[in-house]
Amino acid sequence: MSAEMARSTYWPRIRELAAEARREREVFDPPTDPPDEERAASYVRSGVGPVVATYVEARTADRDVALSAEEHRLLERALNDWLSLYAECYGVDFDAAFTVRETAELLVQTHNLRDSVQLLTCVPPR
Repeated sequence: MSAEMARSTYWPRIRELAAEARREREVFDPPTDPPDEERAASYVRSGVGPVVATYVEARTADRDVALSAEEHRLLERALNDWLSLYAECYGVDFDAAFTVRETAELLVQTHNLRDSVQLLTCVPPR
């Protein structure tokens, strides 16, 4: 089976989410006087949120959706790009390496995406 055939109907969205995160990471200019809490919050809202929502939607769809290994890889790369940018808004150099699944599971526990991101990254410290 070719890679194209193995992709789910979520492929276009996942590809765009990953491209957007990568573009943002490439043009990121760290704050001169961290923290930049407003920008960090926007990365959670417009970056981490859509990535986790796409994963949750695919996992809870009425029909059985099997995300390909490439789709998982791109979702996780996007997630970790956003998490790294979030931490850098607080002046923390952070190389995130989380799975979308563990992030989604933490969200189910906390019911708050920003709290979940803080727990994953420990930024800002509590």
